Amino acid sequence: MSEITRRGLLTRGAFALGALGVAATRGIARAQAPSAAAAAGPDRKAKLVEDLVAANRILVDQGVLDGYGHVSVRHPGDPGRFLMARSVAPELVTPGDVLEHDLDGNAPAAGGATLFLERFIHCGVYRARPDVQAVVHSHSPSLIPFGVTGVPLRPLYHMSAFLGAGAPVFDIRAAGGTTDMLVRTPALGHALARALGPSPVALMRGHGAVAVGPDLVHAVFRSVYTEVNARLQAQAMAFGRKVTYLSSEEARRAEAALDATLGRPWELWRRKAMAR
Repeated sequence: MSEITRRGLLTRGAFALGALGVAATRGIARAQAPSAAAAAGPDRKAKLVEDLVAANRILVDQGVLDGYGHVSVRHPGDPGRFLMARSVAPELVTPGDVLEHDLDGNAPAAGGATLFLERFIHCGVYRARPDVQAVVHSHSPSLIPFGVTGVPLRPLYHMSAFLGAGAPVFDIRAAGGTTDMLVRTPALGHALARALGPSPVALMRGHGAVAVGPDLVHAVFRSVYTEVNARLQAQAMAFGRKVTYLSSEEARRAEAALDATLGRPWELWRRKAMAR
């Protein structure tokens, strides 16, 4: 074998071994490094937890929640679970208070933490509405009269155009007889979800309301402007004259126009609420 041939064989052999080494190294790296999808999961959940904390603070700041009420968001990786704080005043919620709940109302990692009695509101809605990704339950004061008088809540101006779909009233007495007015069982949660139907908001007789959305931003926006609309509608009706509401087509167009702008009030409300 000539010297040139021998050197060529050695070079090709070294190159082959080097290529094998690179391939092996890359294989180990792939095995050790998480996939982009796996890495995105925890990051997305952490972001949702931050948004959930902000949603609680915003709704307090906007006068929708006080020491009572709760907000949840569906788990980003498992539609059969949702994220909600332990039983604590909304303004005091921190990321450490947020627990994973299943649709039966269990929170396996709760330890000794007290859970909201009315977590079954969220369970029932998430079971019945796959489109819903966030739920707000409030005792929004301006809504109470509309839940007990038979006067329908209707969209008075463009900011509340989503009410064009109507706001049905859930009467817990019809579902559970005489109760303490709290949705504290799965059966009552299911009954509330049936009353809500496809609507974005349902009133709860003598209690409050539930607002839902395809994300936290929509659910918060709807909660705020349902309360505002109720105040304005009561004022308009007090004038004693005929009130002109949005037509169904006006409501549809206004809602579509506003839908792309919801990030604007969300960022404003968030900055104000989190600075307190």
